[in-house]
Amino acid sequence: MLEDVPRDPFADDPNDPSSAMGDLDDAEPLTAAERDEAITDLADVEVFRSLLEPQGVLGLVLDCPECGEQHFFDWELLRGNLKQMIEKGQPQVHEPAFHPDPADYVSWDYARGYVDGVIDTEERR
Repeated sequence: MLEDVPRDPFADDPNDPSSAMGDLDDAEPLTAAERDEAITDLADVEVFRSLLEPQGVLGLVLDCPECGEQHFFDWELLRGNLKQMIEKGQPQVHEPAFHPDPADYVSWDYARGYVDGVIDTEERR
């Protein structure tokens, strides 16, 4: 019985559109500083999520320096990308959010400010 495993529709196709991406296994390892930054970012995302998800925030919106557009990342996708960056030196391939409602996402700076505000409030108690 055949398993329900998706088949690559471009397998063995010399015109495979993904061939321009190169081999995904050839990623350069992160430098020690880049790895430390990714680990810090992952810890930040965990804190952001713990405080913002209960408020109805679905994730973060990030400005893409390559295309100039905003990209919407839910918490799990952002976490997965950072973990893969740490482990393999590159983010995972993913599909962009389908018609995200910008009101459901906040910027990194907003999330950082929110966390700082919560910490300041707790310290004053």
